[in-house]
Amino acid sequence: MVEKRVILVVLAHPDDETFGMGGTLALYAQQGIEVNLVCATRGEVGDVPEGMMEGYASVAELREHELLEATKILGLKNVDFLGYRDSGMPGSPDNKHPQALAAAPLDEVAGKVVQYIRKYRPQVVLTFDPIGGYHHPDHIAIQRATEKAFYKAGDGSFFPENYPPFFPKKLYFHTMPKGLLRFGIFLMKLIGRDPHKFGRNGDIDLVVIAKESFPVNAVIHYLPAAEVREHAAAQHASQGGTQITSGGIIGQIRRTLNARDQFMRAYPPADKHVEKDLFEGIE
Repeated sequence: MVEKRVILVVLAHPDDETFGMGGTLALYAQQGIEVNLVCATRGEVGDVPEGMMEGYASVAELREHELLEATKILGLKNVDFLGYRDSGMPGSPDNKHPQALAAAPLDEVAGKVVQYIRKYRPQVVLTFDPIGGYHHPDHIAIQRATEKAFYKAGDGSFFPENYPPFFPKKLYFHTMPKGLLRFGIFLMKLIGRDPHKFGRNGDIDLVVIAKESFPVNAVIHYLPAAEVREHAAAQHASQGGTQITSGGIIGQIRRTLNARDQFMRAYPPADKHVEKDLFEGIE
């Protein structure tokens, strides 16, 4: 009996699945591989432009809808929520909300992730890098919980409920291309923009992020799925997703040059070989 190929990606907010490694997820879904998403929060404290809340009772409801539409386009099979609350950026009052993901005990969150690893039985598990990409408290919290869950899922004594123990084959952290980021910082300085205050609210420090790097053990070229990723990104209109989509020859050139994701392989330990397939070495 041939075991079906399965990926489980564990992230923090609606839009993380598309803006981050969406091209890779869409590519594997196109290949008939089962791709499942666990999202820790519903993005409750995300900023939404005026006029976009019509028909929605809350920001969480809007962003959940955007997520479900985006994942349909990406081709994901299952989407599950852990039920925590968005913690906001570092230092915000939302960090201390009783239901905030960043305030939740590590073992509690890991225990919930373990149940989904055992349920879906993925060979490959994906999550953020140790700094959560850009130091977002929720990204870091779910990365730590997922890493712990990966190693504990095969231990029947850790949250022994619902499903039998299962140990996946590989764990990867999605990493940001730091060379491209440093070039972007250089360009920002040239035009008089402050790279220490990036983003809609000026609360992302690109200079600090660029100083931290991780090994690149896998590079996935997702050009066949690049247009799919853009269509999915457009579903996250409240978070600026429509700005990612561009048509014509310029859009095609941008897709061709940028259609790749890079990953650090956390398990098994990696050598200098750079993989082109996250299932490489799995029988």
